[in-house]
Amino acid sequence: MAENGTASKTAHKKEHASRRDDNKTMESNGKPQPSTKQQSPWSVSILTLSTSFTAITLLGTILWSFLHLQQEPKGCQMSYMAPMFAHFSDFDTEHTRFASKYSLHLYREGGIDEDTRVKGIPVVFIPGNAGSYRQVRPIAAEAATYYHNVLREDQSAVDGGKLPLDVFSVDFNEDITAFHGQTLLDQAEYLNDALGFILALYHTPGRFVRDADLPDPKSVIIIGHSMGGIVARTMLTMPNYQENTINTIITLSAPHARAPVSFDATMVTTYQRINDYWRRAHLVDTNNSLDDVSLVSVAGGGLDTMIPSEYTSVTSLVPESHGFTVFTSSIPDVWTSMDHLAIMWCDQFRKALVRSIFDVVDARRRTQTIPRSRRVASFQKRLLTGMEPIVQKNLQPRDITLIIDEDHLLANTSERLVLRQGRHQDAVAAHILAAQPGNKFTMMTNNDLRNDDTFTVLQCSKSTTLTPHTIDLSTDNRTARLTCTKINAETSHLPASTAASVNAFDDVMPFSYIQLDDLTGFVAVIERQSETPGWVIAEFSNSVINVSKGHHELMVSGLQIALIERPMMTEIKIPEVHSTLFAYKLDIQRHPCKAEEIFTPLLRQYIAEPYESKYFVNLQGGNINVHGLSPYMPPRLSGGLSTDGLSLQLWTDPACDTTIDISLKVDKLGSAGKIVMRYRTIVAVLPLLVVFIVIRKQFKVYDTTGLFISFSDSMDQCIKTSLPFVFLALTFLAVSLSKATQSTWTHEWLDGVMGRANSLPVDFTTNDLMLGTQDPFLWFLVPLFGIIAVGICIAANYLIIILMSIISAASGYISSLLTSNAAAHTTTIPTNPPHQRLITTAILLLLVTTLVPYQFAYVVLTMVQFASCVRGLNMARSVQTANAYNFYNLSHSFLLLMLWVLPINIPVLVVWIHNLAVHWMTPFSTHHNLLAILPLMLCVETMSTGNMIPRISGPARHITNTLTFLFALYAAVYGSTYAYRLHHLLNALSLWLSLLYFAGTTNGTIAALAKPLRSLLGMPLLLEGTRQDEKGSLKKRP
Repeated sequence: MAENGTASKTAHKKEHASRRDDNKTMESNGKPQPSTKQQSPWSVSILTLSTSFTAITLLGTILWSFLHLQQEPKGCQMSYMAPMFAHFSDFDTEHTRFASKYSLHLYREGGIDEDTRVKGIPVVFIPGNAGSYRQVRPIAAEAATYYHNVLREDQSAVDGGKLPLDVFSVDFNEDITAFHGQTLLDQAEYLNDALGFILALYHTPGRFVRDADLPDPKSVIIIGHSMGGIVARTMLTMPNYQENTINTIITLSAPHARAPVSFDATMVTTYQRINDYWRRAHLVDTNNSLDDVSLVSVAGGGLDTMIPSEYTSVTSLVPESHGFTVFTSSIPDVWTSMDHLAIMWCDQFRKALVRSIFDVVDARRRTQTIPRSRRVASFQKRLLTGMEPIVQKNLQPRDITLIIDEDHLLANTSERLVLRQGRHQDAVAAHILAAQPGNKFTMMTNNDLRNDDTFTVLQCSKSTTLTPHTIDLSTDNRTARLTCTKINAETSHLPASTAASVNAFDDVMPFSYIQLDDLTGFVAVIERQSETPGWVIAEFSNSVINVSKGHHELMVSGLQIALIERPMMTEIKIPEVHSTLFAYKLDIQRHPCKAEEIFTPLLRQYIAEPYESKYFVNLQGGNINVHGLSPYMPPRLSGGLSTDGLSLQLWTDPACDTTIDISLKVDKLGSAGKIVMRYRTIVAVLPLLVVFIVIRKQFKVYDTTGLFISFSDSMDQCIKTSLPFVFLALTFLAVSLSKATQSTWTHEWLDGVMGRANSLPVDFTTNDLMLGTQDPFLWFLVPLFGIIAVGICIAANYLIIILMSIISAASGYISSLLTSNAAAHTTTIPTNPPHQRLITTAILLLLVTTLVPYQFAYVVLTMVQFASCVRGLNMARSVQTANAYNFYNLSHSFLLLMLWVLPINIPVLVVWIHNLAVHWMTPFSTHHNLLAILPLMLCVETMSTGNMIPRISGPARHITNTLTFLFALYAAVYGSTYAYRLHHLLNALSLWLSLLYFAGTTNGTIAALAKPLRSLLGMPLLLEGTRQDEKGSLKKRP
């Protein structure tokens, strides 16, 4: 008995001695650690410094490239108008529940049409994110001016049902729709109510001025800017949508393919629901409810830095028969990119847009537009270059007979026609070109082939059929009779390229160009007498160069092509150039011509689906970048990815027979900037992965040794051990996913993991994971982003330490002025009494359930956690004990975790504050979930008391290790597409930490309840339920 008692006392003393040693010298992985007095949050190693420097250099290079390299010129001209708006105050709560928040207006142009009664074709403009109803002014003013000055005087247009546009605009009080799905749904519901009111105006006495013979409109044309385009598509999916009230949607810089940011769950699910509705209508439904709806999406291009222009693509939503996507740089006579706001006021573009709308309106029909097939074809004719295969060639019937001398037909038939400027033409002449099977007919001139009758282009064949019109150019009895059709209407415009040209959008008369495939017989160019006939080059040719180089070859050696003998138009196809993440430098070397050039080289770079063309005039070289395959983009509606890649169309003077050397090389520095727009969310996602890994290391050391090392020390150890392996594994995972997602079984497995019910024949979630691409060549992005994420976390850590140190010093100084007791400010931010904390927490919970979104509570909790960190820092510096530093390091790391999730919660809070500003008090039904914030409340409130989390021993200590690792992996794989879920990962971790705190309770009734959990987790008895007092000693938790 005595021996047992002695042994027990000896063991008890050794245990206490061991615990005291833990406060002086700890061991981690068998290596001695410095004493607590030597611990410092400022500790940094050479490896950490070098990693930070590398990350800052990489990030700075990427941002500098984004801001300064591969920039496109700005060519928009300013527009002017005299706006007047009529407010429909009678569209009130009897018509819609949103009448107190939103309002409806009708635009009228001062001095042209000031009558506020409706009289024409109803058009509704929907502003975008934080947009104003007044943004419609340039487009509406051009519509009023064009009708007043042109169409009203054209009897054929009036007979064809052309009436002025009644342009309505909706005032959403600059709602923030890009970040909040419920706001988007509210706007769609309001607009459906507004459509019913608008259409009713056309048969309400005293509210309309229309010909009684015209039918009342039953549908409207929608123009949506930015998120307004998404609201327009959402309207057709809402319960209050009246069938067939929308048949034409034109969107400007609208992100159709995916949400701009994925911070709001409702926004992500709303996008999925809308897009699935449109896809199912065209792929599955036998009775297509969208069959009469045409969708035209216009993208601004490289100058749009608000959304990636690839997101405007509708190739995954509608077939070509129902819509398409076009870039403003492709639109004839516009030929310039434009930023997110300029697309609303750019003078060249608004003219093209208004004319395209008037092309499709027809007031003689109840739909107010021509049938859908003709409507889409008309938009294609007006907005595309005319050289795309989908543009219909409307060749007229052969109604012209051309009679010429037979000898002239035989003698003058050639492969190429060249007529130079400045010649004198005394009489009408016919220039004949014989069609060649397999060759294209191309013709370019500086004359206006549509409106100038100097040149008439005919496609002919030998025939004796009589036609209504005859052109007789014969001079003897031996004649040849050709039956022809006029093809001047198939003319496309190309930007003029002369020695004086600078940009494609220069304000000069464009070239006229005809390109037709598979012609037979002859082409006759009839030249009439003119004092200044201009120049013409026409020929049959087929010069196509296919380049088979892959990514690696283009990266290493680039592409070099020498054009020696060439036709007027040469086409170079490079299928491997299709990624938005790579930029190229084009260089042209040409030798001087012996004779004067008719025109200088002109280059068109283009891709199909979406339809993007860019022109380079007076070609010397230029920046080549495309909006082709992009990360996270869904596949086409028909399945698969576009593989046509980049095509270069080069027009040169064929009379200039000197060699042209073309060089295309990857612009590596310029390509770096392309990452910014496509991987913006990565900045918020991967740093969270790093913080999870660092905290995982801290808990691992703590559960083993009792020392909760600082974030800086843990980061240093992780850089040496786990982080390189994590990013190496993620690299292999990214490559595997890029290949595996192309197989059917992988799609089925992912559908099962994500709980998706995919009833469509095409999997549109293929590119949702990690890097969002099926191109394994982009594997290097994972370590690149990893280094940047680590550097950002290191920088953020020290910035927070600096801020806390400043606040700590300031609070200490203020406290010293208020009291002379030196011990009174060892804890500069005193802990509130338990009953006061309970009341505060209860009030916050009540507010979350009734008035404020849980994101508001999250911001409050972040500030509380920051205060706990400042108090912990003061305490640690004051008492210099291991337990004080343990608590500070824990609260600091948890604060960093909360700060990285904070940007995900801020947008919804901003929307809520905006609604309060416009006196809209209706709560968000989707943001009052207590379970989304309660674990965080419990965890933060417990930390605010100064309690240190208990240690875990035994197998249960692996739970924290496993949870943090799985959360880090989930953030890397799914974070970009489902960023809102990162909040729930932090919430889940908070729940686990709260359970650990609960298990460490040793007093009262709660201790009895916690005892089984404590035993299960294997917590050491001595450290259970302890906390740090002001002097740093261990005390039982009250």
